Amino acid sequence: MRKSAFNDTQQVFLSLSHFVLKLQIAKTSLPQGQKQRTVPSNRGDWMAVLVNAKIDALLEATSRSFYPTLKYLPKKVRGQIGLLYLLARVADTIADSKHGETEFLLNILREYNDVAQGTSSSLPDFTELADIQTNEHEAKLLRNVDDVIAGLEVYSKEDQRLMLECLDIIVSGQILDLERFGTANEGGNISALETDEQMDDYAFKVAGSVGVFWSKMSLEHLFSLPPEKEQEFFEKGIKFGKSLQMINILRDIPEDLRFGRCYIPEQALSRYNLKPEDLLDDKNIDEFRPLYDEYLDLTNEHLDAAIEYITMLPETQLRLKASCMLPVLIGQKTVTLLRTGNVLNSEERIKVTRDEIKSYARKLLRALIIPGGVNRLLQKNKGS
Repeated sequence: MRKSAFNDTQQVFLSLSHFVLKLQIAKTSLPQGQKQRTVPSNRGDWMAVLVNAKIDALLEATSRSFYPTLKYLPKKVRGQIGLLYLLARVADTIADSKHGETEFLLNILREYNDVAQGTSSSLPDFTELADIQTNEHEAKLLRNVDDVIAGLEVYSKEDQRLMLECLDIIVSGQILDLERFGTANEGGNISALETDEQMDDYAFKVAGSVGVFWSKMSLEHLFSLPPEKEQEFFEKGIKFGKSLQMINILRDIPEDLRFGRCYIPEQALSRYNLKPEDLLDDKNIDEFRPLYDEYLDLTNEHLDAAIEYITMLPETQLRLKASCMLPVLIGQKTVTLLRTGNVLNSEERIKVTRDEIKSYARKLLRALIIPGGVNRLLQKNKGS
């Protein structure tokens, strides 16, 4: 599947944070003597409205893991993050549609973004795309795009600007993806990125841009930094997003190849006398391993920047720290697993187990309440 800013991995990573936050962080935030409020078990009472009931329902249906996570993010930013997810999910659904005509999808994608950005008032007709969706919730989303865009009006002009700035960058990445690789159809010839610069640019557009959005939204609503530190914060946020995207690229090689896409650049492969088609054979892992390790090293450098990003968050921002730490902890572990597994073997799905995830959640809880625990945990987890 085409990789997006709020890809499945990020959704899972973020949803894990509610394991800790639901059980413990609310307790640490309460004034002394105040009882903890019980989370209702009735699903209908599960979460306060983000924008309105209709948008909440669309968000819950299209992302059952990401939606409940939002409750445990700081209230001042959860709605904006949720709405941006939904805006990006519309674009993802358009770009991922198995329509067969690349130009048709490109036109729909551009017209949708133009309306969201306010440069056009005429939404394209989504009927044809909605009718071919295999996921009924994505079909419903396409039939209600006007409501999603209207949700922007709930927020301030500055929040709208930040959401639309990020959406515009995300869509530009999806447009590039369609232009390079065409529609999501299995089989056929394999196309590849040409250079490392193209890979880095792609990682920025579909994920690094979300790191910038997250950072700007935090500074707008949750805390402040000295002006000289803000740019550093944004740059580390970009690398944070890139790290998660690189993990997706490096883990999902067989699936991408199946759809005719190779995100490992041809120039880099040629240095090791490899072609994109060679990655279809898992027996070529030994020849591919040196280059693959180079990209894992780069991913670890981005994860190191993510650690520095977390250390820049105020100690009082427990929810924000937790939601940032779990992706890094699991990302570090995933990179370690990728170093030894045969990523070219489509049957060898490399991922962190549920038990390991629960273990990280427990470790995270202890780290959050012990002075200096956050940094020690993140540093200790490197290469573990």
